[in-house]
Amino acid sequence: MAGHSQFKNIMHRKGAQDKKRAKVFTKIIRELTVAARQNPDPEANPRLRAAVTSAKSANMPKETMERAIKKGSGAESGDNYEEVRYEGYGPGGTAFIVEALTDNRNRTGSDVRAAFSKFGGNLGETNCVAFMFSHIGEIRYSSDGVPQEKVFEAALEAGGEDVREETNEHVIETAFEQLYTVRDELEKKLGLPQSSHHMWKPHTTVDVNHDTAVTLMKLIDALEDSDDVQNVFGNYALSEDVAKSLSERF
Repeated sequence: MAGHSQFKNIMHRKGAQDKKRAKVFTKIIRELTVAARQNPDPEANPRLRAAVTSAKSANMPKETMERAIKKGSGAESGDNYEEVRYEGYGPGGTAFIVEALTDNRNRTGSDVRAAFSKFGGNLGETNCVAFMFSHIGEIRYSSDGVPQEKVFEAALEAGGEDVREETNEHVIETAFEQLYTVRDELEKKLGLPQSSHHMWKPHTTVDVNHDTAVTLMKLIDALEDSDDVQNVFGNYALSEDVAKSLSERF
């Protein structure tokens, strides 16, 4: 078990959904706003369509989505967010990529640096760890009632590069530039996905023990607690025992 999605699964079992709900909405609203700058019509804007899918999966009210899109299109005044990527090293020799949408680079950079420093890591220069990852597309469907064979066949025909099973989910990987094309083809056969986004997949992973994993969890939690941080990706790997222990502890 490795990386970003694994910790997401653990954190979803922490019983902190209500506490995280407002944070999730804030992050999705920013993505809707930024995506809508290109074109406020989801049908003509694949990135915005993906953001709308995420908003629906999070049960965001329709009025909230529409307001964010209007801000992005310039129909309503709002903050001017820019995309920023941070890279650094975490405890146990792990590497991290942090994506943010911010209206204040100094504030966000300070928050990210503080989180790394507090939990045994350090923020590095741009591209200091990016070479350890591949930038790809990822699409997720619930595995409830959907046979893996059907998903595999549909993904293959749509141009997907890999299909794997995770906890209660089918995960389809695509080339970076093919994400939205594959997603649209899959939608015709499988319906709306739970999520579709670009991500950083590590070429190799670093095995971490329980104590290091606890610190990693705290680092990720601190990073994601920032409204500016959208995504956190790492090259750590956990054994089943360590993952189970973390889910029980947190």
